[in-house]
Amino acid sequence: MSDSFDRAPEQTRPQRAPPSSQDKIPQQNSESAMAKPQVVVAPVLMSKLSANAPEFYPSGYSNYTESYEDVCEDYPTLPEYVQDFLNHLTEQPGSFETEIEQFAETLNGWVTTDDALQELVELIYQQATSIPNFSYMGARLCNYLSHHLTISPQSGNFRQLLLQRCRTEYEAKDEAAKGDEVTRKRFHAFVLFLGELYLNLEIKGTNGQVTRADILQVGLRELLNALFSNPMDDNLICAVKLLKLTGSVLEDTWKEKGKTDMEEVIQRIENVVLDANCSRDVKQMLLKLVELRSSNWGRVHATSTYREATPENDPNYFMNEPTFYTSDGVPFTAADPDYQEKYQELLEREDFFPDYEENGTDLSGAGDPYLDDIDDEMDPEIEEAYEKFCLESERKRKQ
Repeated sequence: MSDSFDRAPEQTRPQRAPPSSQDKIPQQNSESAMAKPQVVVAPVLMSKLSANAPEFYPSGYSNYTESYEDVCEDYPTLPEYVQDFLNHLTEQPGSFETEIEQFAETLNGWVTTDDALQELVELIYQQATSIPNFSYMGARLCNYLSHHLTISPQSGNFRQLLLQRCRTEYEAKDEAAKGDEVTRKRFHAFVLFLGELYLNLEIKGTNGQVTRADILQVGLRELLNALFSNPMDDNLICAVKLLKLTGSVLEDTWKEKGKTDMEEVIQRIENVVLDANCSRDVKQMLLKLVELRSSNWGRVHATSTYREATPENDPNYFMNEPTFYTSDGVPFTAADPDYQEKYQELLEREDFFPDYEENGTDLSGAGDPYLDDIDDEMDPEIEEAYEKFCLESERKRKQ
């Protein structure tokens, strides 16, 4: 029995032994399919990957979760680090929520002097007033830093220095509003940034209540005066943008204090429409703003939480609907009872420009009365609304 146990391995061992050099060629045909997977799997078994390895970031990816020491190694100066982060926010505003906390912590380790804090304020202010799409993000950034930066030197904390910087620009408002085109453009960027600051900069009281900066509310009122006192087109457009942005909040705040400032602003707009030498398009913008304000800035207060807005219960239901024209030049909108029929007729019209060839050549002749007057005449609907507005404004004046 024991001998058989001893001999059994000897009988099986030659079958498992690797083939000799003479047998290698025949075995390649029968076992090549099985040998190949073993060659592929071997490197996986030898892998040195580890769950504790550093996180991988693709090339070109900006990671702002580094420690203060790492940042100091990557960026030799504070302005370089801050400017790079501001540019990153401009390109990827969605990263604000995930990266702002680490950014503030890094600044707390870096901004330790009055000069450094002043430099930080100036960098953010310049980005917010030179990049049109950054004013909102800049205001949010200023609000966060005003609550999370720990440095508070004798010259003032972050919020105080920011407001001082804005005041410097504010004091030159009258000269800026009547300056050259470049000066006015810079001034308009400041005005809109101040509007965003008013909406986003939170001031926490001693009892924990959150309020807005009253100084900004007063400043916006005076900025509107400066813009309307110099009724150039770009100044008036800036005023319209500011009121669309902050009008509802300003009016609510003024009403709570028993003030009639918004009534005065609207009266100022009506005077500009009647008397100012501004373009027709700008006058139409101002009229639309007055209409927006008359509809409570587009806010609809439903009488019931379960009641949906309909043409019957919401006067603003069709406010933003486009205006179309029939073949006879009669205007119609979605509010028109025959809207579907008229719109279908509009779609079925094939020849919209009978006097033009495909390459744009004008075949109508130089004396075409419609083309000669197209830039000088209002359409009937706008002309009727404008005349109605002028008569109403004149009636209010006499009262």
